Amino acid sequence: MADKSEKMKARLPRGFVDRSADDIRIVEKMMARIREVYELYGFEPVDQPLIEYTDALGKFLPDQDRPNEGVFSFQDDDEQWLSLRYDLTAPMARFVAENYEKLPKPYRSYRSGWVFRNEKPGPGRFRQFMQFDADTVGTPGVAADAEMTMMMADVMEALGIKRGDYVIRVNNRKVLDGVLEAIGLGGDDNVNRRLTVLRAIDKLDKFGPEGVRLLLGKGRWDGGAEGEGDFTKGAGLDEAAIATVIAFTEAGSADAATTAENLRAIVAGNARGTEGVEELAQIGALAAAAGYDDGRVKVDPSVVRGLEYYTGPVFEAELLAEIPNDDGQVVRFGSVGGGGRYDGLVSRFRGEPVPATGFSIGVSRLMTALKNLGKLDTSDVVAPVVVLVMDKDTESLGRYQKMVAELRRAGVRAEMYLGGAGMKAQIKYADRRGSGVVIIQGGDERAKGEVQIKDLIEGARLSAEITDNAEWRAARPAQVTVPEAELVAEVKKVLAAQAEERAKQ
Repeated sequence: MADKSEKMKARLPRGFVDRSADDIRIVEKMMARIREVYELYGFEPVDQPLIEYTDALGKFLPDQDRPNEGVFSFQDDDEQWLSLRYDLTAPMARFVAENYEKLPKPYRSYRSGWVFRNEKPGPGRFRQFMQFDADTVGTPGVAADAEMTMMMADVMEALGIKRGDYVIRVNNRKVLDGVLEAIGLGGDDNVNRRLTVLRAIDKLDKFGPEGVRLLLGKGRWDGGAEGEGDFTKGAGLDEAAIATVIAFTEAGSADAATTAENLRAIVAGNARGTEGVEELAQIGALAAAAGYDDGRVKVDPSVVRGLEYYTGPVFEAELLAEIPNDDGQVVRFGSVGGGGRYDGLVSRFRGEPVPATGFSIGVSRLMTALKNLGKLDTSDVVAPVVVLVMDKDTESLGRYQKMVAELRRAGVRAEMYLGGAGMKAQIKYADRRGSGVVIIQGGDERAKGEVQIKDLIEGARLSAEITDNAEWRAARPAQVTVPEAELVAEVKKVLAAQAEERAKQ
């Protein structure tokens, strides 16, 4: 007998989750719809391994003395550092660089898979999660960026999110750089202050213009009045600089051309900022020409996430609808994906300019939103028919296995009970599996060449309506006996009736 004191404790590592059958099926259904849109735009599937050389991770490269900082790393037998991929973009850049001469340019591809972060887990922060990316490498013009924004709008609609419940917001790193240079925050000496300004702008939805003003200036108390709550130190800008940044965030208009005109006035005289404004104007014009200027694609200067990473246009897919979260609280989900132009990533390997743009969808976050919106479910997945094992001799088992094989050949999910329990426990097993039908053949039925087909769903419904034992015995709810030759046809009839009943609900 095993020593219970020595048993291993089953425990899930922090920051990771187990996935149920429903979750897996929902993700696969969602990703199939996204894949259809990517394919429609001419993108091709590709995949890279989960492990890359650590120095290939680009901006995520840890300090040489801390190879596990932010990423999960280990050394191979050559003492070279390898890491679990941090995102899907860096491996894609390595792949393109390594196969550059063989690939068509522009190179249009998509990929999905798990990525890993060696960071402290917390609510909504996991160490493993899934992304679904599309990228175009080798196109310097912003037409590729405009196409990305339109494709993401099409993805949202393919997933059942109606217009008005989402928006693809577009901004440009160059425009904000121009604004920051105009207020004296250019150069390497002001990196930290620039980041503080970015974080302040990113809080616009949460704190409003006045809250952002405080974060751009001396700082903000969470409680409102001085000394109330926690204090967040500000960027320390003067009033003129604060006014310029606020004007930048408020330059957005429903019309991209008007937004561009407002931004031109703010960055007037700054070459980089002006270049960024013209790129935004062109994206807006291309979206309008394709009919996406109806609220689906919007130039919005308040989008700042990821701006330190990107080199030009940036975009973000945001859900506007209020959606129940997993705790039942109605919330605004916000961003479910983002991307932009990153012209420096492939260039690291090539030593020459290689323009690129892409978009990444946060699969788990988007799945949660869609599931809670009722846009994705697994109601169309039919649990297997269970053939009960009433006798365990070889001949009987062969007959049960034959029934299962006939059902499977007819396209019906089916399984023979492979446990060691009796009839009641077998029916309980079928219930737990969600099965709607069980097949029963004992000695009496076998002698007559018959089988019993029990509709568990209808049986449960009828049993709730019958309270008298005699009535129950007389009714034999939802159970029929048919010749073995009619097994498949009768099972299909029962499953069709169950499907029709589900459709009514």
